[in-house]
Amino acid sequence: MKHLHGRTALVTGASGGLGRVVARALAREGVAVAVSGRREDRLAELVAELRALGARAEAVPGDLNRLDLLDALIERTEAAVGPLDVLVNNAGVENVSAYTRLDPAELTAMVDVNLTAPLLLTRRVLPGMLDRGLGHVVFVSSLAAKIGPAYCAPYAATKAGLIGLTQSLRAEYAGAPVGFSVVCPGFIAGDGMYQRMTERGIRAGRMAGETSTDKVAAAVIRAIRRDLPEVVESGAPIRPLLALAQIAPGLAERVAARFGATEMFRRLSEDRGRVDPDG
Repeated sequence: MKHLHGRTALVTGASGGLGRVVARALAREGVAVAVSGRREDRLAELVAELRALGARAEAVPGDLNRLDLLDALIERTEAAVGPLDVLVNNAGVENVSAYTRLDPAELTAMVDVNLTAPLLLTRRVLPGMLDRGLGHVVFVSSLAAKIGPAYCAPYAATKAGLIGLTQSLRAEYAGAPVGFSVVCPGFIAGDGMYQRMTERGIRAGRMAGETSTDKVAAAVIRAIRRDLPEVVESGAPIRPLLALAQIAPGLAERVAARFGATEMFRRLSEDRGRVDPDG
């Protein structure tokens, strides 16, 4: 989808930091943007911003924990901006904790928001995209899906699921006029869980690097334009380590330990650090 002007998009988790920046990036490309999240006040502010950029924009509030209402969310979205050309599955929940301290409800809630909701939303919009001969779906995953850090087991698992989902959909719909991409951000400065870390004086090492919401949003746009299977945006040359993890997982574990990530997340888990990027 090289030309985005005049297309329509839904961005989930748009009342949080990254979702807002992705929505602005799409608006600057001339896309009519529907923004979804739970905080209606923040969605209204964002819609005003997007309209000031000259874009068509509408707020479509919704709670992705309510899986039974996701079909209605898409119906309201398409009533507001028209049939969807782009879906950005951005909403997610990060919960840093010792695994056994998480209760079953917390585990299933993360699975619902981070993995089941993107599955259902994509299933709902895909037939229309295929019928119209145009569409692209982006899944916002995480570097944690590539090298699962300690104290982030359900988050890493659900985000890894998005990578597998993207690969399977690309294989199933190879040659179809619909694309699928997964974007894997690393530590995002000023946003989400990493912001909480920096507030406590915990920073990523140079090997892991840090990125920004603007760079991740640019990666989303690039993925849509070029139909890229996967984009890793970490602010550091991390791909050699990712390749090593595939070839020699045990060695990669020892290298990754030098990042100091385990200690970082252990310290954050002490106060049951939780961030919902949906705001």
